[in-house]
Amino acid sequence: MKRLVLAFSLLTFALLGGQFAHAQDTQNDDSSQGAQQTALPQVDRGETVEKLGFPAVLEKLTGWTKFGKGKVYTLPLKKGQHVRITFSSKSKYAYMAIFDLSSNDDESFFGTDEDGMVADVTVNEDTTWLIKPYYSRVTRRRGLGAPYEILIDPNPSATQQSNQPADQAPSLFPKRSSQPQ
Repeated sequence: MKRLVLAFSLLTFALLGGQFAHAQDTQNDDSSQGAQQTALPQVDRGETVEKLGFPAVLEKLTGWTKFGKGKVYTLPLKKGQHVRITFSSKSKYAYMAIFDLSSNDDESFFGTDEDGMVADVTVNEDTTWLIKPYYSRVTRRRGLGAPYEILIDPNPSATQQSNQPADQAPSLFPKRSSQPQ
């Protein structure tokens, strides 16, 4: 009986050791692939990363900036792409920051607290952005978070053209002059 328990213990030890070694090899393979691709960002505890694709049309993201359960977004961009990102919230304490993950800089290159609510950027090289909505923790406020809306516009010039007033649209009849004749 003792031999059977000893054999079972050794077999269990060997199997667990083999699984540990396989897990280490897999982790090393994943980390070397990650170095070739864009590194995943470090996020605050409880935040989840949602990977976006570059939208073909206007994309609307909505969420809540609740501390510890918020979402952050990654947006891949190609060289020469032009994008407009607009942030809005009912709370004056909700903000958005955009980080360039291909840069070694820890600072955001755009923040709604200093740069306004609209980021209008043409990208100079292939990159991935981290878009992070957040609720200010340093100001005196009430509540644990706030709702937000982020609009990602891949064709900002097309949107401007479509927002022309109706009186500038082509017409079959000429405009009346305002001067008396």
